[in-house]
Amino acid sequence: MTNKERKKAKRESPEFQLKVKLDMCSKHGKLEEALRLYDESNSNGVKLTQRHYNMLLYLCAREASGDGDQLNELRELGLKRGFEIFQKMVGDKVSPNETTFTSMARLAVAREDPDKAFELVKQMKGLGIIPRLRSYGPALLGFCEKGNAEKAYELDAHMLESGVMTEEPELLALLKVSIETKNTGNVYEMLHRLRAIVRQVSESTLQVVEDWFKSEDAANVGVEKWDVKQIKETVVGGGGGWHGMGWLGSGRWRVVRTTMTENGVCRSCGEKLVCVDIDPKETEFCC
Repeated sequence: MTNKERKKAKRESPEFQLKVKLDMCSKHGKLEEALRLYDESNSNGVKLTQRHYNMLLYLCAREASGDGDQLNELRELGLKRGFEIFQKMVGDKVSPNETTFTSMARLAVAREDPDKAFELVKQMKGLGIIPRLRSYGPALLGFCEKGNAEKAYELDAHMLESGVMTEEPELLALLKVSIETKNTGNVYEMLHRLRAIVRQVSESTLQVVEDWFKSEDAANVGVEKWDVKQIKETVVGGGGGWHGMGWLGSGRWRVVRTTMTENGVCRSCGEKLVCVDIDPKETEFCC
């Protein structure tokens, strides 16, 4: 058989034809058609590959994670068939990859089971599969939405150990659950992580930050006594500004939105900017 004949035979094979059709279903979000093709292929003895399974699981997770009453029927279908398809994949001894586990994590959270989503991420590491931010996201957001701050912090620590960096949506979720559960130390940490990682936050994040500083908790959180010498040494050692020693002092915060003049003068209070809060590592690049 020539190369041309081999390529033609491959294109005409049931496996290739199924891949093409599932690609179109994935592109247009047609779960029901994809499931019809899946059932038909199983009846005809077509051997499914990792690619086939991943497209099916993606579609199931996509519908299961959807919003709106009109999607309830499809959501239930996606949940039910998604777990069934994954079990068939395991039974067929088709190796899962990061995409597989991410879809299953989304399905688990759609079933309101972020613990299962977290377990799936742990399984990935055990199989030598490197998790990505999208692998952790469903479980983290699921814990935060349920107000389970301790599990959210545990997962956050697991992410850091795996070298996965959180971005604004994850930090915002952690900030909100910290505020809701009155974990003021973690509020402090998340605010500084937003400062260091995100820099310029979105309007929705800014609103959460503003609401925190206007709250009773923010007014009462700070310590009344602290080691002035230690704070000064820490500030100087870091290049000025940021000390990282927690909330100092108490009382109402004055929260306003303003800008600086070209000369570094605040247009709200009229005071001149003394320093910019940056991490000690960043000062190494300053002249």
